Amino acid sequence: MMKAEDLRAKTQDELKDELVGLRKEAFNLRFQKASGQLENTARVRQVRRDIARIKTVLGNRAETAS
Repeated sequence: MMKAEDLRAKTQDELKDELVGLRKEAFNLRFQKASGQLENTARVRQVRRDIARIKTVLGNRAETAS
């Protein structure tokens, strides 16, 4: 699980890269779930929340930059 403090310390590019990676992982997890191969069901929730955290930090930065 990522912490918001750790995310705020990262640059915008690092956050976007992390977001892309998490979205790919979320896709793969959905694919595994559909094919019945998903073992760690809690990871789906964790990835979704990490994506939300990153998007929140990016949104806050966009607000303060405006």
